[in-house]
Amino acid sequence: MDFLAATLRLWAPLGLAALGGALSERAGVIALGLEAKLLAGAYAAVSVAVLSGSAWLGALAGMLAGALVGLLHASLVLFARVPAVLSGVGLNLGLLGLTTFLLRAHGEAGLSTQARFPAEVGIPLVIALAGLTVFVLLKTPLGLRVRACGEKPEAVRSAGLNPEKIRLGTVSAAGALTGLGGVLLALMGLGEFTENMTSGRGYMALAAVILGRWNPLGAAGAALLFAAGDALVGTLQNAGLARTLPPDLLQLLPYIAALLALGLVKGQKKAPAALG
Repeated sequence: MDFLAATLRLWAPLGLAALGGALSERAGVIALGLEAKLLAGAYAAVSVAVLSGSAWLGALAGMLAGALVGLLHASLVLFARVPAVLSGVGLNLGLLGLTTFLLRAHGEAGLSTQARFPAEVGIPLVIALAGLTVFVLLKTPLGLRVRACGEKPEAVRSAGLNPEKIRLGTVSAAGALTGLGGVLLALMGLGEFTENMTSGRGYMALAAVILGRWNPLGAAGAALLFAAGDALVGTLQNAGLARTLPPDLLQLLPYIAALLALGLVKGQKKAPAALG
């Protein structure tokens, strides 16, 4: 039961980040900045919750922070013509450095708050948002336009629409989703933000997007598998296996599993044609 509870708890932020990544890439923008959006969402959520005493205001701040990072990423890619990989990696490193600086500037190892969300809120939230994302993406005119931007943006232009504006809005919305993942990571449980608390979960979420074949439900399902691997590490450590194996090796197991999983899906389905 402890393993299952840990898996579901870890799945909530990872699943939301995977949903955001899938939405961004279906619009044609590589979602390599998921780590930055998670960090921004987590830090903003805890900071506002500390000041206001409200977890709900913290959640709004975290979503806004994630949306702003998404807006910045999309603007750099679409208007400044910065390669999406370079923009994403730069934002990841930049947010890691910024949040670390802000923590150390206040002389604190971490921020903590009593304003938290119960652990039970994460799972229904992920399921509901996954269903909503799939419905909007696959069953609405807006979703058709988003998918067209990822496959044939010239067709969007021929219809008299601006694919850059659609991508800008989509990546910002995807950032809000991922920022909400950061909110849950920080406020669903201990209610704290620590240096580099995402620990590469953004990259794992991107792997889930690819493993899920760029389908939001598939991405969320793949994120559940990775969350189970992460929970297994904690279970093994609690069982005393860390005494016989180096702790760093145990921590690498979820990422090794992600790489192996990506190798299994190679060539099974192509990415959106205009992804870049």
